[in-house]
Amino acid sequence: MTTSDPVAGFNTTIHAPNRLRICALLDTAGEAEFSAVQRQLGISASVLSKHVTVLMNAGYVEQRKAVRDTRQRVWLKLTPEGREAYRAHHAALRAIVGP
Repeated sequence: MTTSDPVAGFNTTIHAPNRLRICALLDTAGEAEFSAVQRQLGISASVLSKHVTVLMNAGYVEQRKAVRDTRQRVWLKLTPEGREAYRAHHAALRAIVGP
């Protein structure tokens, strides 16, 4: 494969269904509160936390903590590297599946 081959962008870290959904949501939203991502995906906080940790360790997601309504909140967003990796993976899936 050459680097111009869209299938070369296939990313096994992102490909896991919940991680793919997290990346898709964050690509669209820009930034989202942890609890909003949890509700949108319909998964437990612990499952989301595990997937976010994998994405953070890969350098694809970053979090920021802020106080809102007197409570500590966690906000998630794709890093530039994460956005690039997600979009390359998306292109690879489209190339595999076809038009």
